[in-house]
Amino acid sequence: CGERVRLNWWRWGDPVNRRGGQTTMLRPWATHWVMFVLVCRAVAQYSSDLCSWRGSGLSHEAHRRDVEQVYLRCSQGSLEWLYPTGAIIVNLRPNTESSSRRTADVFVCIKPQTFSQGSHVYLEHQGDLRLLLSDADQAQGAVRCFSLKEGALFVEAVPQRDISRKITAFQYELVPSQGPGPCSDQEVLMAVCTSDFASGSNQHPVVTVTLRRLFQQKSGLFAWGGARGQGWRGRVSVPAPCVVRPAEDEYLLTGSVHFGEAWLGCAPRYRDFLKLYAEAVNAGTNPCHIDTN
Repeated sequence: CGERVRLNWWRWGDPVNRRGGQTTMLRPWATHWVMFVLVCRAVAQYSSDLCSWRGSGLSHEAHRRDVEQVYLRCSQGSLEWLYPTGAIIVNLRPNTESSSRRTADVFVCIKPQTFSQGSHVYLEHQGDLRLLLSDADQAQGAVRCFSLKEGALFVEAVPQRDISRKITAFQYELVPSQGPGPCSDQEVLMAVCTSDFASGSNQHPVVTVTLRRLFQQKSGLFAWGGARGQGWRGRVSVPAPCVVRPAEDEYLLTGSVHFGEAWLGCAPRYRDFLKLYAEAVNAGTNPCHIDTN
């Protein structure tokens, strides 16, 4: 099988079960190629450092009915498909010990380049396709995330006579969870020690935040705001489910960096963190030392 596989019984324009506002139909061949892919995965040997893929539709323009399999095994990388024709299936898998439980806990986030065009990006699972990014959506560079258990990426070229100057390109990253949620006490203590950034703020991190103090950062995304005591300033990406209300309360912001942006993780009230940290110090269970004075 190798690292790329062509499935020659795919026919351009065959009906497909699409969701996300698209016409609902069924591809009669879907079960067959899914079975073939499962067999192929069992016998193929893949490179452990295969992080990015770059290909051209011109290499198999005479086989526009082909569906090509692409396997990417790293925690982050990129895909660039020049002159897209036909379709490709992108299988993203973590380069860690394989287990169904670990796979279920891993999410994939993709971010298209603003020049990306020429195809629609779907999630494929057992022959069903759910639209992630339309051809028009990709110019906005919006990030889309999904669980590995939801399936593979099905990238389908938009039928057109002239494929010149069409490039589908996006970055991907594997993340342990899909944005912030309620954090346990232990998760908060570990987050302040291991996160890419940890800081205190009395503003809700919608777009730009001012930080009273910065405990740590690994990326340099937060910069000192000047000599007037404005503190550290930076931009934090906050998921849509988070509710933003005006308040004077102070929060401890922790998170990670993805696609060069700070993403919010655990964000408890700062006074709650101070109480939790003091209790952990007294019990000797604090995972690291934080200067809270």
